[in-house]
Amino acid sequence: MATLILVRHGRSTANTSGVLAGRTPGIALDERGAAQAAALPARLADVPLAAAVSSPLQRCRETLRPLLDARPDLPLHVEDRINECDYGDWSGRKLAELNDEPLMEVVQAHASAAAFPGGESMRAMQNRAVEAVRDWNARIEAEHGEDACYLMCSHGDIVKSLVADALGLHLDLFQRVHVDPCSVTVIRYTRLRPFLLRLGDTGDFAGFAPRERSGDAGAAEVGGGAGAP
Repeated sequence: MATLILVRHGRSTANTSGVLAGRTPGIALDERGAAQAAALPARLADVPLAAAVSSPLQRCRETLRPLLDARPDLPLHVEDRINECDYGDWSGRKLAELNDEPLMEVVQAHASAAAFPGGESMRAMQNRAVEAVRDWNARIEAEHGEDACYLMCSHGDIVKSLVADALGLHLDLFQRVHVDPCSVTVIRYTRLRPFLLRLGDTGDFAGFAPRERSGDAGAAEVGGGAGAP
């Protein structure tokens, strides 16, 4: 089956302001995010791509724009099922404020039981994303052959949930996965099992340097975090 290149969108204005953007309209890439997007064509220069598939949100479309400009023949498809998690009433709120919500502990440790008020459950989020990937795998293979590669640009929690599915991890463990903005994750799907070939690859190790942290150092950053400063 096909090889999927998953790209988390570049750093956004919400990432740097510590806001859980969710599906809030008008969230753009910040200056660093735009630079990350501009570097994407060179990073993927040696990879033939059959198609690009994007979340409908602005920050994903902006991330793919330089790649599409560099490859004018690359078809772009918008896929609602890889849209950001619908965080409902949590959307647009400061993450520091949300850390005090009792639901945050459930999100961190028992994600399969977490449902956002006025939004969707994390289980529903993963199910729709996995369904989208399975459908696109079949479509890409049928149109381009089993060795074809295609790209999806989506969001941190979506990418993490797809990685968990590929590794056979329960959704409750998906917060152990981390993907920085504009990182590349590669999953090769076969008839018997998926293979995780790359995880959160940015080519930049600055994010591993010690830095001051706020809150619980063992907690995952809901929405994916802002990456290296």
